Amino acid sequence: MADRMSVSEAAEALGITRDAVYKRVERNKIRHEKDADGQLYVYVEKSETGQRQNVRSESSALTSALEARIESLERQLEAERGSSAELRRLLAAALERIPPQLESPSEVTESADEDEPHSATGEGQGGTRRPWWRRWFGG
Repeated sequence: MADRMSVSEAAEALGITRDAVYKRVERNKIRHEKDADGQLYVYVEKSETGQRQNVRSESSALTSALEARIESLERQLEAERGSSAELRRLLAAALERIPPQLESPSEVTESADEDEPHSATGEGQGGTRRPWWRRWFGG
């Protein structure tokens, strides 16, 4: 058995917009009639409204489950942010303890270049290197 309803009532009962009801009327997808005053009425099966209510209750249950999951994930994210901040603080403290005397790789390379001999006689190898003017002028 179908209930006779106005377009607005039918839209609410079916959970759709008024425009969607009018489109269904245009396509003859829903039983309808106009009264003597030109008012459009739609016939909605009770089973359709009952199904719509079931869908709404399922939708509400899903929405509340999703909201609970989102809250849980937000709490997890906040905990991870706190943990990450603590790890950054510990890393900064550890880096401050590294002695500044350690040479960078570029400084080590430059000092190694200075120790290599510049003459074919092999002077300067294996010990302290004499200045060039002593090697040139003797002494």
